[in-house]
Amino acid sequence: MIKILCVGKIKEKYLKDLIDDYEKRISKYMKIEIIELKDDPIYTKEITNLNSMINMKDYNVALDLRGEKLSSEEFANFVDKTLVINSNITFIIGPSDGLNEEILNKCNKIISFSDLTFPHGLFRGILLEQIYRAFKIIHNETYHK
Repeated sequence: MIKILCVGKIKEKYLKDLIDDYEKRISKYMKIEIIELKDDPIYTKEITNLNSMINMKDYNVALDLRGEKLSSEEFANFVDKTLVINSNITFIIGPSDGLNEEILNKCNKIISFSDLTFPHGLFRGILLEQIYRAFKIIHNETYHK
């Protein structure tokens, strides 16, 4: 199973549509669950809530600017190999102030998609698109160029 653990709800319809579309596409390959935690103006509460939801039995992946950058092919290879060993991969998208060291230390891997900063809703869509692309690459299906 693929899980996405994130802070905040998506309010914009166009982002909800994007996320719903990729969630549906991914579900043809793998069960997917998006767990949205309450957006809290107090950073420590957001981090505490996020921290409490991390399952140490999952293969946890922090999405953070300090992480390793992967090509789409490398990301697909990572997903493929990890799912052979672990039944669940949880991708963790932190609050707007980022993830702290305690959460990063609980993660098996840290990945950065870019040096750019993205709005949370848009990044969730980007992550889902890359997960979908990974499954297309893994299954040698036309999509990735």
